[in-house]
Amino acid sequence: MLFNGWDNLFRTLIVGLFAYVFLIVFLRVSGKRTLLKMNAFDLVVTVALGSTLANILLSRDVALAEGVLAFALLISLQLVVTCSSVRTRWVRRLVTGEPLMLLYSGEFLPSALRQARVTENEVRAAVRSSGIDSLEKVRAVVLETDGSFSVVRPGEGVNASSLIGVIRPPSKT
Repeated sequence: MLFNGWDNLFRTLIVGLFAYVFLIVFLRVSGKRTLLKMNAFDLVVTVALGSTLANILLSRDVALAEGVLAFALLISLQLVVTCSSVRTRWVRRLVTGEPLMLLYSGEFLPSALRQARVTENEVRAAVRSSGIDSLEKVRAVVLETDGSFSVVRPGEGVNASSLIGVIRPPSKT
């Protein structure tokens, strides 16, 4: 069917406008965390918000008030979980995981590569994109909790404080 009537179009327009405004307000109130680089948990919440918006727009069975409540619930749950993850380490590990070292002092860490399901070529690409031409010039490559790679260059001192909290597998085998 190509056209169900003007009332359906008008409803979609009005409800869509209000739902969009409410979603933007909730996202602004919830803080920048909701809009930052996403880990898997944040991605799930974002997809759920998009799905909720689509249901509000296209389903006559979902009232605007129900959709707004769903937005508020999803964003509130995300805030509770993220606040808990800031305060409690086990919640943080459960929700976001921990960064994983894939290369250290120019040497690949095969068990970490297997654990992360990352190839040596992907690590080399990350090193190249950092403008480094040799693995020997790299102190570490870390797979961050959002799926991005961080390439750490050797510093002048022996203190590698940026690597504190990064999981390093016990063996190179």
